[in-house]
Amino acid sequence: MKRGRIGRLVAQAAAAVLLAGTAAVPAAAAEAGPADIRAAIEAVPGLRIVEEKPAAPGFRFFVLTLHQPADHRHPERGGFEQRLTLLHRGTDRPTVLYTSGYTVSTGQYRSEPAELLDGNQVSTEQRFFGTSRPEPADWEDLDIQQAAADHHRVIEALRAVYRAPWISTGGSKGGMTTVYHRRFYPQDVAGSVAYSAPNNVDDRDDTAYLDFLRTVGTPECRSALQAAQRALLERRTTLVARYQAWADAKGDAFRLVGSADKAFEIAVLRAPFMFWQGRGQAACPAVPAADASDDTLYGWLSDIAQLPVYADAVAKQFVPYFYQLGTQLGYFQVETDHLADLLRYPGATEPRTFVPCDVPLRYRPQAMRDVDRWVRTRGEHLMFVNGAADPSVAEPFRLGAGSQDSYLYQVPGGTHSTRIAQLPATDAAAATATLRRWAGV
Repeated sequence: MKRGRIGRLVAQAAAAVLLAGTAAVPAAAAEAGPADIRAAIEAVPGLRIVEEKPAAPGFRFFVLTLHQPADHRHPERGGFEQRLTLLHRGTDRPTVLYTSGYTVSTGQYRSEPAELLDGNQVSTEQRFFGTSRPEPADWEDLDIQQAAADHHRVIEALRAVYRAPWISTGGSKGGMTTVYHRRFYPQDVAGSVAYSAPNNVDDRDDTAYLDFLRTVGTPECRSALQAAQRALLERRTTLVARYQAWADAKGDAFRLVGSADKAFEIAVLRAPFMFWQGRGQAACPAVPAADASDDTLYGWLSDIAQLPVYADAVAKQFVPYFYQLGTQLGYFQVETDHLADLLRYPGATEPRTFVPCDVPLRYRPQAMRDVDRWVRTRGEHLMFVNGAADPSVAEPFRLGAGSQDSYLYQVPGGTHSTRIAQLPATDAAAATATLRRWAGV
């Protein structure tokens, strides 16, 4: 994700998501294959059922763990339990490997590909997130190749039970993770659908992101956003005091970021990006005027930029994310010229702000260049679905002469939550047909 969708992802990770879009079918129809799917899962080496939870008719839902090496190159050095969930439909159905790129929710959630294929879904938690963390943690073990190896072992373990074709998918950082997995294990799945997946090939060049934010939407809306930013910073004394009081009441603090004042400034700087990413042109009338009340300005910023995510209780959960940004995934700069006289913390939005000082950050530019080159020269059975108004994909994955049976779709005016169902009808039909073909449905 490229950045700015953190608050939304926190809400997804923290709350159980109800199973949607499923048709009730006789339970027996979901039990094609083993007579007892629980026994079949329990027989998989390294896999452990944590619990089975109630599910909609025609499904069974399990919370699982799979033992993973902390370092796949040296499995003898110990490991950790990676948390998974399994939404079982039937062993004769395709299986979708889904990841958000962060923690996994233990509530039932069915991704769009799983709905379109009426398939099973295995959802994975990214290494170092949630409970899927080696102890002690060696940060050098958190990279895209190690995470890809995790996903490879998940598929290898469960393929003995689910032998029909597999499809992988994810959105935002999960979409990036999906592509990285395919880069290192291109034959693991029959196809991949990556939604709103950024592709920051050159972390030194943020031109694409800055140009996008300078032209997206209407000039009037962009001006209103800048005016709201200035008004917020001009009233920072009052508003930061409110922010600090909120944290105090919650028993929270800003030790990781440094202070409520710095966290507030970061939120203000990121507000336009997050606005276009999550809301879009339709929300422009709700941007507060510069002379709006303190309550209105603060409430808008808290809603758009998700103020709670910069306090320790949430920010510490996302240290692995910012570590990845600072070592391989890359980040982007925000526009600051119109606020230069009001800013106090140069470079505040950089990943270093969100990673403890004792954790080294050494950026390795070759990782993203390698993945980008692979997509353009050897990638196959890849589908990218992006929103035209989403700044996260200002620098998207692009197909090349070597991309085989791969497709790039764009939703006009779409934001970061873009889906196949939102594509123009002809594109939606083509994308759905391709997905079903890949999955053998």
